[in-house]
Amino acid sequence: MIKFGPSGNSLAFSEAGLSKSEQSATWVRNLGLNCFEYSFGRGVNLGDEKALSIGKAFLEAGVEISVHAPYYINFANPEEENALKSYEYVLSSARKVQIMGGKRVVFHPASQGKMTREKAVDLTEERLKVLRDKVYEQGLDNLIYCPETMGKLGQIGTIEEIVRFCKIDKIYIPAVDFGHINAREWGSLRTENDYTERLEYMISELGYEKMKHFHVHFSKIEYSAKGEVRHLTFEDQRYGPDFEPLSKALKKLDLEPYIICESAGTQDIDAVKMQKIYFGD
Repeated sequence: MIKFGPSGNSLAFSEAGLSKSEQSATWVRNLGLNCFEYSFGRGVNLGDEKALSIGKAFLEAGVEISVHAPYYINFANPEEENALKSYEYVLSSARKVQIMGGKRVVFHPASQGKMTREKAVDLTEERLKVLRDKVYEQGLDNLIYCPETMGKLGQIGTIEEIVRFCKIDKIYIPAVDFGHINAREWGSLRTENDYTERLEYMISELGYEKMKHFHVHFSKIEYSAKGEVRHLTFEDQRYGPDFEPLSKALKKLDLEPYIICESAGTQDIDAVKMQKIYFGD
């Protein structure tokens, strides 16, 4: 079934005097949501005992948990030493989500840097093949790895690039951040057809089964000529995208993704809004 939830804890969570990750589980459940993304954005610094405790809380709450690997992953870095760090960022994130009882690891693929786009994408693809081998070698292939569409023009992560990476192996499914797509394409997502065209392309390339329960990030994002600037809330009226046309496209194509809201501070409230739009409440 389709799932809705926030990325991390909101301002309201903190204002309620809550701080522990275990408390996030009941907070999300009490809002009527059923998934949550735990961020390792600044590094994987979570002990196994704490990971078990968090996982137990989410299991008891009936809320599925995913993780976001550290933000500074870059599989197009020309230095092999730095590539080794990127492998470990993903693998260590995978080990922790496995302990938590989750199934999904979301990660940023790469930045172009001073390379040509073609060379950077080729190198990223080769490194993701190496990552695949490491995943199997370490027995972590029961998890799903989600390379994410990116919002800045200098980042690797167009829809076409993510599709290419997800063809490498069954362990890869897309993390489609529609706010990022809208930002890097300067407001391209407006209508149901805008969403449908992109989703139909991905289904045609990857197959319906791989796309049925794909990963989604959604928020409104301010953008400039270089793409993404910052995340906003659903209250913003200047920048998009809007969720309602995506909701219609998902129903039309019979897709049931895992949808994570990344609004700035109101991610739980806005996740509830998306769920209500989808179910027509």
